[in-house]
Amino acid sequence: MKMAKKCSVFMLCAAVSLSLAACGPKESSSAKSSSKGSELVVWEDKEKSIGIQDAVAAFEKEHDVKVKVVEKPYAKQIEDLRMDGPAGTGPDVLTMPGDQIGTAVTEGLLKELHVKKDVQSLYTDASIQSQMVDQKLYGLPKAVETTVLFYNKDLITEKELPKTLEEWYDYSKKTADGSKFGFLALFDQIYYAESVMSGYGGYIFGKAKDGSYNPSDIGINNEGAVKGAALIQKFYKDGLFPAGIIGEQGINVLESLFTEGKAAAIISGPWNVEAFSKAGINYGITKLPKLENGKNMSSFIGVKSYNVSAFTKNEELAQELAVFLANEKNSKTRYEETKEVPAVKSLANDPAIMKSEAARAVTEQSRFSEPTPNIPEMNEIWTPADSALQTVATGKADPKQALDQAAETAKGQIKAKHSGK
Repeated sequence: MKMAKKCSVFMLCAAVSLSLAACGPKESSSAKSSSKGSELVVWEDKEKSIGIQDAVAAFEKEHDVKVKVVEKPYAKQIEDLRMDGPAGTGPDVLTMPGDQIGTAVTEGLLKELHVKKDVQSLYTDASIQSQMVDQKLYGLPKAVETTVLFYNKDLITEKELPKTLEEWYDYSKKTADGSKFGFLALFDQIYYAESVMSGYGGYIFGKAKDGSYNPSDIGINNEGAVKGAALIQKFYKDGLFPAGIIGEQGINVLESLFTEGKAAAIISGPWNVEAFSKAGINYGITKLPKLENGKNMSSFIGVKSYNVSAFTKNEELAQELAVFLANEKNSKTRYEETKEVPAVKSLANDPAIMKSEAARAVTEQSRFSEPTPNIPEMNEIWTPADSALQTVATGKADPKQALDQAAETAKGQIKAKHSGK
């Protein structure tokens, strides 16, 4: 998946923190007694368990249970659950990307969560939407991310930053010489190209009246999407993007050019903050630029969540743990340790979080963004759309021809693989 290929978030008061810590299904004293001595297993993201240490200790003390935390790459946890869950060696609570929710629910891997509306209302609309399938809730958001613009302050100052993508094109025309570049992006991938295509009216899936995705309505080849792809093609055709950033190794080339000081600006995500800092780059971060039609470039909101395994033998306790880990107090603590932007609405203006340039950029960009579609049919979009965009980038096909083929392929695969739903 592209999810490493990223809401508003943030004033705490003691009373609110205490009340949120108690959110979740109400337990009777007998229920608490029956949980005594139980053990819950939590699969947390790699190098992120430090963010929940205090919350886990507090939960263990309150419920007289043991919580074992195991770190696994979050994008791979559902894959492991398919094997470990039925074998009885899986987790009670796991963490996963929001765009995998629909597939996991279809496969029967997750428990529906039964939490009150006031708990759901803690989170930004986009983040909680990512956890919904058929109007049912299957997780609680713990962090959000979007793509943002990184720029090298030694090459371009904040005041000099072009305001629109078209202005970045003009800037790149003046600065790109084959070894150094102005603006770069992985526009041969729909994850990034959708930022442009949707700004002109393109979309992945249309939506029904109830807000759910309509997989029979694919908009990656409509008039707006084609216009956006044509603009993208100009960057490649005019030599403003190096050939090396097309294809699987593109992300490595793009990041290397930035860390080597050979690119003034790139589109990336908060996942690269630490890497770019270690590289010693004097960088700034801001939202994505606007388009010539006045609309801001959009982006997909990536949501990490806590979810309850369908194979848990402690469903109620596991749900309570998921609610507890994702509450306001623990979300803020987790941010302080991991720097992953929380999805809690009240934290949007929290000084401790907003002092981070990356958090501010993610929060601002989130205003123009939407969740990556979480229905299983999204799996049939990635490959044909990326293939089409690569032919556009290399000049092997015009945008309309390429995107029409991608849409036809996606529709065929959806019909073949999902028509029995």
